[in-house]
Amino acid sequence: MHQFARKHISIGPHSNTSLIAREARSFGAVVGSNRSTLCTAALPYAFRADPTSALEVLQEENTLLKTTVSEAKSAIAGLEAQLKAAGIPLPPPEIVPGIMPTQPEDFWSPELEVPYDYVHRDQYGSISPVPGHDGTECFTWDPALWNFAEHFRYRWRRLQEIREAIDDNEGGLDNFTKSYTRFGLNRGEHLGRRGIWYREWAPGAKALALVGDFNNWQPRDHHWAFKNTYGVWELFLPDGPDGSPALPHRAKVKCRLETGDGRWVERIPAWITWATQAWNEIQFNGVYWDPPETGAPGEIASDKKYVFRYPRPPRPRTLRIYECHVGMSSQEPKVNSYLEFRRDVLPRVRALGYNAIQIMAVQEHAYYGSFGYHVTNFFAPSSRCGTPEELKALIDEAHRMGLMVLMDIVHSHASKNTNDGINMFDGTDAMYFHGGPRGYHWMWDSRCFDYGNWETLRFLLSNCRYWMDEYKFDGFRFDGVTSMMYYHHGLSYTFTGNYEEYFGLNTDVDAVVYLMLVNNLLHDLFPNCVTVGEDVSGMPAFCRPWQEGGVGFDYRLQMAIADKWIEMLRSHDDCSWDMGTITHTLTNRRYAEACVSYAESHDQALVGDKTIAFWLMDKEMYDFMSLPGLGPASAIIDRGIALHKMIRLVTITLGGESYLNFMGNEFGHPEWIDFPRDNSYDPSTGRLIPGNGGSFEKCRRRWDLADSPTLKYRWLNAFDRAMMHLEKAFGFQCAPHQWISRSDSADKLIVCERGDLVFVFNFHPTNSYTDYRVGCNASGPYKVVLSSDEEIFGGYRNATKEANVTFVATPTPHDSRPFSFMVYAPSRTVVVYAPAAWVDPEADRKPHGIPGLAVRNLGPYYAR
Repeated sequence: MHQFARKHISIGPHSNTSLIAREARSFGAVVGSNRSTLCTAALPYAFRADPTSALEVLQEENTLLKTTVSEAKSAIAGLEAQLKAAGIPLPPPEIVPGIMPTQPEDFWSPELEVPYDYVHRDQYGSISPVPGHDGTECFTWDPALWNFAEHFRYRWRRLQEIREAIDDNEGGLDNFTKSYTRFGLNRGEHLGRRGIWYREWAPGAKALALVGDFNNWQPRDHHWAFKNTYGVWELFLPDGPDGSPALPHRAKVKCRLETGDGRWVERIPAWITWATQAWNEIQFNGVYWDPPETGAPGEIASDKKYVFRYPRPPRPRTLRIYECHVGMSSQEPKVNSYLEFRRDVLPRVRALGYNAIQIMAVQEHAYYGSFGYHVTNFFAPSSRCGTPEELKALIDEAHRMGLMVLMDIVHSHASKNTNDGINMFDGTDAMYFHGGPRGYHWMWDSRCFDYGNWETLRFLLSNCRYWMDEYKFDGFRFDGVTSMMYYHHGLSYTFTGNYEEYFGLNTDVDAVVYLMLVNNLLHDLFPNCVTVGEDVSGMPAFCRPWQEGGVGFDYRLQMAIADKWIEMLRSHDDCSWDMGTITHTLTNRRYAEACVSYAESHDQALVGDKTIAFWLMDKEMYDFMSLPGLGPASAIIDRGIALHKMIRLVTITLGGESYLNFMGNEFGHPEWIDFPRDNSYDPSTGRLIPGNGGSFEKCRRRWDLADSPTLKYRWLNAFDRAMMHLEKAFGFQCAPHQWISRSDSADKLIVCERGDLVFVFNFHPTNSYTDYRVGCNASGPYKVVLSSDEEIFGGYRNATKEANVTFVATPTPHDSRPFSFMVYAPSRTVVVYAPAAWVDPEADRKPHGIPGLAVRNLGPYYAR
């Protein structure tokens, strides 16, 4: 073993790098399978002068084993690092029956292993200076932007000015965004004494005190804060003589302040890190969260600080995002917890083949029915689902499974709730927000931030940094970005693509510069961070780096796709679907700006809309979803299941560079999402919106339907799993080659290429085509690697991998492609063809096999 670890490797043109990499990996597998042999061979007695007990012998053997395995892993990692540095790709892991694990997800999504004493600590990047150009570098990708060069130069100057001001007055962007360590409640010192500092920006207040159960809600003389010249109130609470803190862990707190007009009000501190609502109280209270003990790495204890055990996973080449809401993730009608989600849902996500989760409704929101979008406490995780430490444990477990964790962050607006939130905090309406009508979002009934305000920038930028630092999120999906970037919020406004709509007087430059700043911060300090912007306008350069003068997002949510599917399902039967409209919508995105595609998200599942499954099958789902032979058949269900699969695969194939799905939609969840709510009124129309009596009946996920061996939901679930693993194997979403060779509305056929794969979609309700010629980019043999017509997906096996037919692409030009071959295209079926060398019809009968998927081993371009 040690001889192997000391082997030299010479990287050169004659090196057998594939053999070396395979030897290293095989060696690592053997280490894991021969622990007893290694212990015996180590002969620990030789190192003992006086062995006294079998227990001590075992302890020494265990220590030596850990050291040996650690050395072996280091050697393997070193070999792979040298290969990577030399630009030589590693071959995919080999499938070794009997040595490697036996569950498919263990092959495709191996869990992370770390040394037993490993503790994760972030490695920060450095804040880069603002480049010296004028903000027009992004025009390289779109010369049409030169007509609006002055707009770009103006916003670039604003960015430079703010960065310079932060450097001059706040010690740099790094220090500025660590303000959460100074504002709110934090441990510190004053005049040589340890204690708790409380700082709060409230410039309009005339007096401010801290109250809570620690002082029986009555401030004493030493509980009143002092106001500095910047409108920040400061209070120091020294520890007691015995070292006990003035505020015990879990103490309830609020600040009591006198407004400018003489009123006394109580507010939850704006920077509070936890807020709770007691079962017998209407209002929330702030909570001082500071567990007195620190747990062991990975230990989950009610009142111990959680210590992260696993590092953040590397950024994947493409994101396959599982959008989720912890509270409504239970099968039971209740609010689910972070720990239950960790135990029950994360393994599902891993088995399905997604590589990222996007958690909604993390920031505390007093009104549960707002779906997390009316945030009241920006630094506090929702207490309905558990404690801050339990959320950290969820994220750490996701990292162990190799899943990135994105947070759905809401910086586009805030709740107008004055009792529980930051609205009217010091009695004025223009504190963090714009004053007057500009500060009110009439459709969302919420407050709009003033992104040109210094303290608003401190608050929001620090908020992003806080969630990355303290909870180890891997990035954010920024909600409502369109509303931020335009004074009209995108309301009653149609974007036609005219550039004047993006770079004119309607644009809130302060908001755009804030987004550039936040992308500057996140991508510099956390190089693997991912940012996704929810923008429906299609602003050019939105997904170009901020260093070029772009806004800086990694991805734009391709929102038009879901809207188009709903439009088609609402207005047309599939007999009249236009294939050109489908392909145009899916591919209509800006060059060199990456997108996240999705057929449906949470938006389509909420009350007031319907999921794709419900649009397709509606009430039929309640009576006709039993498997054949166990219940009555329905043509509506047959059509719905077929189209549900095709819509999702054509979306991931052509719609963008990454993909998103909302939890439960992968198996066609039969019901909408309806949060418990009372009667309310639409703020934009005044119309009464009837409530549901506070019911949780529709605020859950029926996982039992997907798990049932007697229901057809399992077909859709299996297809989604195969679709995700096809992407893992071939990496087609990020492949530079994409070509649509046929978009035929008469035949209802779409033929396209993505990477090495050829996709044939036949949307026709009745017509199947034999000997149908399809064009392709490469010659040679092809085979069926995935077909929606497999029996495991509810198909009829008219086009199946089991036939093991070889389709030879010959140099016969067709549809502007240099090669072509003949296929059978059954109606309402999609068939995917791959190079025959990477197809194994019996793959799903092997330990690593994904049901219905015919990928040999893990495919040619395997990546998590």
